[in-house]
Amino acid sequence: METPRGKKVVIVGGGIAGLSAAFYTKKIFEEQQVPVEISIVEKSDRLGGKIQTLHHEGFIIEKGPDSFLARKQPIMELTKELGLEDELVGTNPNAKSTFILNKGKLHPMPPGLVLGIPTKVVPFIKTGLISPLGKIRAAMDLVLPKRTGGDESLGHFIERRLGKEVLENITEPLLSGIYSGDARFLSINSTFPQFKLMEEKHRSLIKGIMTSHHSPQPIKGLPEIAKKSMFLSYKNGLSTLVDRLEDVLRPIEIINGQGVEKLTKCEKGYKLILENGTELQADGLILAMPTSKAATLLPGFKWLEEIPYVSVANIALAFKKEDVRFPLSGSGFLVPRKEGRTMTACTWLSSKWLHTTPSGNVLFRVFVGRAGSEGWLKLSDQELLSAVSKDLHDMMGITAKPFFSEITRCLDSMPQYPVGHKEQLKMIREQLGINMPGIFLCGAGYDGVGIPDCIQQGKKAAMETFDYLTAL
Repeated sequence: METPRGKKVVIVGGGIAGLSAAFYTKKIFEEQQVPVEISIVEKSDRLGGKIQTLHHEGFIIEKGPDSFLARKQPIMELTKELGLEDELVGTNPNAKSTFILNKGKLHPMPPGLVLGIPTKVVPFIKTGLISPLGKIRAAMDLVLPKRTGGDESLGHFIERRLGKEVLENITEPLLSGIYSGDARFLSINSTFPQFKLMEEKHRSLIKGIMTSHHSPQPIKGLPEIAKKSMFLSYKNGLSTLVDRLEDVLRPIEIINGQGVEKLTKCEKGYKLILENGTELQADGLILAMPTSKAATLLPGFKWLEEIPYVSVANIALAFKKEDVRFPLSGSGFLVPRKEGRTMTACTWLSSKWLHTTPSGNVLFRVFVGRAGSEGWLKLSDQELLSAVSKDLHDMMGITAKPFFSEITRCLDSMPQYPVGHKEQLKMIREQLGINMPGIFLCGAGYDGVGIPDCIQQGKKAAMETFDYLTAL
């Protein structure tokens, strides 16, 4: 009996999507006893992409994302498979409140809001974030007819159902924390398709949300900590996940500091030429890279270049506890676009994540940048620090200078899904399957920006690669 020839899979991109693709490719091929050789090619000198944890004198600071949703199954499954369940840590249960700046004053976000959609009547009536007329307009969702049809912008959808005030004062600042985007540009089908389904099923968005809250679907297999905290991280930061993936993936080939210069279709598979001239052969290829970078390797798929990316920055600021008089009775605050501030949000890390900060200190993480507001890119680090310090003084009365700061500029890091994104992406993948079979796309620019979304995409790409290669 002839021994089957081993398959060669190359994964371009060593962020969480690429690492997940490598992990599941290795796992699936091993389980099916099919020989496989895997290579990861990463342009930067480190793995993990946006995930990067800084440890500084007892502080744990995330330079990229700081957590993930506990209810998202893909990351919980991967955490379990990697043996990291004991490393999970949740948010401080006594810091549940989030504030929103409105006319220069911080207002607590009323409980029961889901992206601005009220599920509890009394707190919404009492909030100072929305005017009386704005509340009446939001309540009209209960009587407005439903609208069926294709994709539309999330901003248009929320304004159509709940009014302009809810969109600008609550939904838009909440969205900045997820997509750093303009709600009037982002596709609802690619961001919150469940809202569209609620309108179709219940007519009213408020009724739909309240119904789903009253009868939540149980999620099986979650550890106890995931039932107590909406957001989770790891005790030593999110890089724990990257480090463990890197450990379990070895001894597969990991090529750092090299991008792919050219991709050529061969009689069997593909040939990749790296920046240093190295050639790699691939039977199957997973591109886990920003869409514009993928477009340079895929002639004829120029639409991928048109997906815009927004640049953002996050700034960690450490103070002595006695220098911050403001009551940190929550997780932080959000800043609507119309407030005209430099910062878009501020997380009170020392209150939200108790494991991040040594005793006697206060740690903030300030966010800057969103779609249409990227003037900060022209500022020096010192100018940026001065601008956010002014915001903190005006909002929280802080006059002291931080004794430690860390500025992370994340250039072109946040993909913005335009209206029609999902439909266009489906066409792209169908064309790839015809013209360049064996190439699969995954990552934040495609089917979700969160860590769990990227893990799910990596796993799916691994499964598709296995199915393709074993069918040859």
